[in-house]
Amino acid sequence: MTPTTQAPVVLITGASRGIGAATALAFGRAGWRVAITARTQTEGQPLEHQLRRPDGALLGGSLATTAQALQAVGAQVFAHAMDLLDTASLDRALDAVLAHYGRIDLLINNAVYQDREMNALLLDLQDDMLERTLQGNLLAPFHLARRLLPRLLQQGGGQVINVCSGAGQYDPPLPADQGGWGFAYGASKAGLIRLAGCINRELGKQGLRAYSVNPGVVSTEAVTATLGDGGMLAQRYGAVTPEAIAQSLLWLATHPDAPAYAKGKGMLELQQIAREQGYAAPLSSK
Repeated sequence: MTPTTQAPVVLITGASRGIGAATALAFGRAGWRVAITARTQTEGQPLEHQLRRPDGALLGGSLATTAQALQAVGAQVFAHAMDLLDTASLDRALDAVLAHYGRIDLLINNAVYQDREMNALLLDLQDDMLERTLQGNLLAPFHLARRLLPRLLQQGGGQVINVCSGAGQYDPPLPADQGGWGFAYGASKAGLIRLAGCINRELGKQGLRAYSVNPGVVSTEAVTATLGDGGMLAQRYGAVTPEAIAQSLLWLATHPDAPAYAKGKGMLELQQIAREQGYAAPLSSK
């Protein structure tokens, strides 16, 4: 990577809450310059195609809240709106980050389309629902990576981390309306898993490195809104905190042993890295 007197820049999508917000704080505390994007700009902002709790309540968190938390720990932060379903919005956000910092060293494709329709049962799943899920979870992260790759090559190197899911690799243990996942979500994540390997094979010798990662079940508001506290998946597999996953992502981006993980196949299990590095033990589920 081309030497720079300034700290590296990480762009984290979907940083209004959960894994994205925790990851932004982890990198900010580690001295990185942080760029964050999300649709939710302020607390309580209603949006179309928005995940809510079963009672209709909005999830907590916003881009402004995450930015304030980063400022409180002395981190450099730049926040910009981004809508996964709007390609022009993706371009505006990416261009704004590059204009602000002059570079991006690491893209973390963390944002996910969160409408409940992505886990619709097959007989309820319509073509437009599938199209929106694929746009949000596959086409949008691909578009960001594809646009950024030439810039990373010009800089002499860089990294892309795609936050994927076991839903893209395995059959659901239960139907989607009983705590499993639907075809649309699984198909979108299955496609995203393949991106990192192609980056590594085609551009790895030119200084680029990419990872597909699976955070597993994480105790975020989105997970509890979808599965409920103590949901079936959490009972079966356990769960870890967003902070443990964030530390694992930071380790993957910075530790000298991490590049070897890019030479493997498929997804990396972030919970395994978290346990190996002592960041967290699984939370017990009742």
